Amino acid sequence: MDAKSRLIEAEQKAAQLFATAEDRGLITPGKTERQLNEEMFDLAKELFGIEKYWHKRIIRSGPNTLQPYNENPPDLTILADDILFFDFGPIFEDWEADFGRTYVIGNDPVKQKLKNDIETAWDEGKAWFHQQTRLTGAEFYEYAVDLAKKYGWTYGGEIAGHLIGQFPHERLEKGNYGLYVHPENHNDMFELDAAGNPRNWILEIHFVDKERQIGGFFEQLLT
Repeated sequence: MDAKSRLIEAEQKAAQLFATAEDRGLITPGKTERQLNEEMFDLAKELFGIEKYWHKRIIRSGPNTLQPYNENPPDLTILADDILFFDFGPIFEDWEADFGRTYVIGNDPVKQKLKNDIETAWDEGKAWFHQQTRLTGAEFYEYAVDLAKKYGWTYGGEIAGHLIGQFPHERLEKGNYGLYVHPENHNDMFELDAAGNPRNWILEIHFVDKERQIGGFFEQLLT
């Protein structure tokens, strides 16, 4: 099985993990982000035997949804009528997934719109990417920022994606912007890696509304 197939398989398992959490009613108000995070860890271990992740597991709710990946905001209790997102990077048989989804508890129309807009914008971004033959990480980041404006939001992330692969993939070191969809990455995303293979990329979309103190996140394989 080639690298692309392995990555797709890992992503499908991550999607199954999230879907099972919904089916079992884990995403409910009254528990803390940390408690839900631990429940998700236990569920992943139960379903797939997974205990290893290539980046920190993130569950953020309410105003914490404004915070980008590198921040470590205080643990909040999930409220009724809340918005929250997951960002998990489980490793399945040495192949990495990176999967993010937004959930809305209740029927708040603005939060529902944010969740739906992020998913639609992600699909739009993927379609646009695959129409290109050359594209720098900086150009794609600028496109993501413009997408947020188009849908009436602000872009909340410091990046809009990154490389993915077999663990450990090319190191995503701080300052090494060539491996990120980042405003300082002026390398062509279609360039081959050091071994001469096509790179596989993740697209992540993080839209926020600073006035309402809400944000949402959607992430999965781009290539």
